[in-house]
Amino acid sequence: MITQTDRELRVHDVGHGDHVCLAYADDAEQRRVVTAYVSAGLERGERVLYLADQDAPGRVLDWLASAGWDPRRALASGGLVVTTAEEGYLAGGSFDAEAMVATLRREVEDSLAAGYRGFRVSGEMGWALRGVPGTEQLERYETRVTEVFAGQAASAICQYDARRFGPDALDAFDRCHPGAVEPAELYGSAGLRLLPSFRAGRRALRVVGTVDYRATEALAGALETALQWPGDVWVDMSELEFIDLAGVRALAHAAGRMPAGRRLHVVDLAPLMCQVISMVGWDETPSLVVSARGATA
Repeated sequence: MITQTDRELRVHDVGHGDHVCLAYADDAEQRRVVTAYVSAGLERGERVLYLADQDAPGRVLDWLASAGWDPRRALASGGLVVTTAEEGYLAGGSFDAEAMVATLRREVEDSLAAGYRGFRVSGEMGWALRGVPGTEQLERYETRVTEVFAGQAASAICQYDARRFGPDALDAFDRCHPGAVEPAELYGSAGLRLLPSFRAGRRALRVVGTVDYRATEALAGALETALQWPGDVWVDMSELEFIDLAGVRALAHAAGRMPAGRRLHVVDLAPLMCQVISMVGWDETPSLVVSARGATA
């Protein structure tokens, strides 16, 4: 059964029993999460397995070294294993979901028997795009990992590059995980957080909290960043508590700057604010699409 991702975790908070998805659209975000996740596991005395695909194993080790970690001792002791997808997911020449789940179950048992405090794994999932036999089992595999790791001294982060996986596939795999890695903030204060995110497999700007006169500039700056993303831009207002007229004006201004053929989708906005946008006439901006909270975006 496929479940909807229902929570986001900061990478440092990923712990025992967690099976989360990392959807990313730039190399810096992947590096940030991978480095934090692997180094946190080593620091906690857990055994770490990393399955590389696009990034060669040596590059991942370079990330750790650049962050101040010397991986040589952990590699020598077996506390850190960095290998390739071919040697992990595709060890038999094809993908076998149940065989891979059994392998992970043994890894957990062996890690604990060896005295480690737990086991964590992270894999780059780009191999699934190469037409490998058995790839159709991937959704089932992701769901099974959630079942096997629940309540165990184990965790997993599965990495999906949004530049390679289409929105529908990205959304489907995201739904196989009970959680996702929270991205680095574009802006954060006591009353407002602005985060790059994904909504239904599409890259989005998530607005959490209150946008008032003190935060209008921050919202405008985050929108400026979002305008650099390819395609349409989605602004997720499902966690918005309040936005004043200046904040709405910033949305309309950003929409007005969209190149021809692209749109700014403001989704899950409170119905009252949708009415305000209509009264002012900003809903007549061709590149601005506004959906009320609870409506299908």
